Amino acid sequence: MPLVKPITPHLWFDTQAREAAEFYCALFPDSKVDSLVTLRDTPSGDCDVVAFTLHGQPFKAISAGPLFRFTPAVSFMLNFDPSREKNARERLDRTWAALMDGGTALMPLDAYPFSPRFGWVQDRYGLSWQLILSDGSGEPRPPIMPALMFTREATGQAEAAGRFYRSVFDGSREGRLEPYPDGAAPDADSRIMFSDFRLGETWFAAMDSGHGHSFGFNEAISFVVSCRDQAEIDRYWAQLSSVPESEQCGWCKDRFGLSWQVTPAVLDAYLSSADQALVSRVTHAFLPMHKLDVAAIEAAARGGA
Repeated sequence: MPLVKPITPHLWFDTQAREAAEFYCALFPDSKVDSLVTLRDTPSGDCDVVAFTLHGQPFKAISAGPLFRFTPAVSFMLNFDPSREKNARERLDRTWAALMDGGTALMPLDAYPFSPRFGWVQDRYGLSWQLILSDGSGEPRPPIMPALMFTREATGQAEAAGRFYRSVFDGSREGRLEPYPDGAAPDADSRIMFSDFRLGETWFAAMDSGHGHSFGFNEAISFVVSCRDQAEIDRYWAQLSSVPESEQCGWCKDRFGLSWQVTPAVLDAYLSSADQALVSRVTHAFLPMHKLDVAAIEAAARGGA
């Protein structure tokens, strides 16, 4: 049985998945492209699928057309910790400059009450990053953390979402929970200024925002849950899928609107095979499914009906 990976962010690009992965891998330490495969004859045509690792955090990306666009509702927090890295501030500034090349500052790089150095940038591909000079005291956090911002109808649900996700994933635990201070309108009524929690081996951050944002969660960023067997798929699917009309080829949406992909670990091995006929059989088997059927996928891999 293939190794089950941590929860993996999945990025949906129009055509730039490979280009973006190579850009990010050149920018971050301990990073590399792990695999590149092309899925043929999908509803979006031929799609490049890239698996890559950034600073130890696994990612996936797909080029599947302009159906979805990234929004700041899901960003990635980059922790630069001076207690663990001598030149943390200098590397933060270099990373900011690279991400700002063709990008847009959502919060300028500056000193803020919560950090002496912080900035929020939307890069040339539309993906959002929060760069922070971390406080080295307390338990360290990983260099990259997915960050969820609960907006619009989901505003005020960051704490409940963290509690729900921790109930779903084994080995989870809570971290920090910081409410907005009194008088911080319009966010004071939104409850959570910052929180973080660990789901299995993966740390997430979450916050509420009461501002009148025009965006929320969408399928441009989803999270892949790699499962050992059908029983594990069934369990996660029952807990995470709350929007039946969004169920497709292993994708689902939870009660807060966040997208997940619940997949068997063996699927990665099949789709990265050098046997293109096998890849084609497996692709055409799983694309019409809602919840994935491991037995049917394995039968397709063997050449069965």
